[in-house]
Formats: sequence, structure tokens, C-alpha cells
Amino acid sequence: MTTILITGANKGLGFETARQLVAAGHTVYVGSKDAERGRRAAAELGARAVQLDVTDDASVAAAAQVVEAGGGLDVLINNAGIEERADGNTVIGAADVTADLMRRTFETNVFGTVRVTHAFLPLLHRSAAPVVVNVSSSLGSLTRLTSPDAPQHGYPGVAYPASKTAVNTITVQYAKAFPAMRINAVEPGFTRTDLNGNTGFQTVEQGAEIIVRMAQVGQDGPTGGYFDAAGPLPW
Repeated sequence: MTTILITGANKGLGFETARQLVAAGHTVYVGSKDAERGRRAAAELGARAVQLDVTDDASVAAAAQVVEAGGGLDVLINNAGIEERADGNTVIGAADVTADLMRRTFETNVFGTVRVTHAFLPLLHRSAAPVVVNVSSSLGSLTRLTSPDAPQHGYPGVAYPASKTAVNTITVQYAKAFPAMRINAVEPGFTRTDLNGNTGFQTVEQGAEIIVRMAQVGQDGPTGGYFDAAGPLPW
């Protein structure tokens, strides 16, 4: 089986994704900003723990060394993400968004994705079947955001959708640059997690399904795509 690293995996979608992939027989690294929480999660899952703060160059480099010493990497799941809300529940709209808020959101969701992917590219290149899964959102779809009949049209936030549109662009460009890899963006759906103040309507089991599926895609599978559980999404 393959060796998989999941960022932000000590809780929520990352934890459930790790649970399902461990159950499928894979070796899974639980990447966690908080080392102790990561160790507890990994122990519960039967996975390996690695301290990994996607916003910190030294932390990411150290994590890459740990994974390399452990035998290498086949699949990278860029799952860590944030969506800041005014009181834990209220989405911050265009009237209140600031450059600092945008910067914090992009530091994790966008720069973190690039930082981790760049650090682990040498290990992925050594894999016989390398895969990258970038956890995006349907809010990153400009088609959906601009379609009055789409649920995403009513979302008032700026920072989070913009960051996920950037993640989609990153996915496309990396997929073109590395055709031997399978690199895709996925939309887990509106899932109840701490990220959205537990306002989602899906369970983490439902949300993780597309992440798990694309993590196990074969070398004849899609690349440079954008998918939810039902199939391709419009950009």
C-alpha cells in the first residue's frame, strides 16, 4: 500500500480522511500544527504523527525530513485550511474584510499549500505513482459564485472563496507542470467542522469520501481536475 501525508489531520475532515485511509490499509502520517494533539490523533487512528505547521518553513522542512526517513511519500493531501468568522459563526463579508484577514487566510490556505507541496515534491518524484489532493471548496468556483441560482452565490465572504479559487489555479498549474503525477482539487461539501463553526449539514464521513477516493486514484486517473462526490465541478 501507499504512504500518505495529510495536513491538518488531528481533527475534522483530515482526521476522518486519515481514519478511512488507515482502514484501507495505507500508511498515513497525521500532520498537525500541535504536536501533542497530532500524537493523540495518530495513536487513536493507528497512524504516524508528524508535527507540521503549514505556515512555517522550518516546520515543513523538518516534517519532510521525518517522512523521508520513514521511507518516502506517495500521496500528499493538502487539507489544512482556515475560514475566519466574526464570532465563530458570522461570515465576514465585503464591508468588513481587511487586508490582514486576507493575508492570514492566504497564509494557510494558499501559501501553505504551495509551501508543503514544494517541500515534498522531491519525495513525490521518487514515488512510482505520486498523487496530490488539494482540498478546495465549491466556493472557489467562479461559475457557482456568479450564478444566481447556485447556493454559493449567496455566500458573502471574500477571503475564503478567493483562497480556494487560488488553490484551484495552483492545482491546474502543478498538474500541467508534473504530468506524471495525479494532482486534483476536491470539494468535500458543506461539512460540520470547526472550520465553519459546525454549521455544515454533512457528516465528516460524507465529506471525506471524495478526498479518500482521489487519494487512491490510479495513474490512469484524472489530473488537473476539480471534483466533488458527484463528479467534475465548473471552474
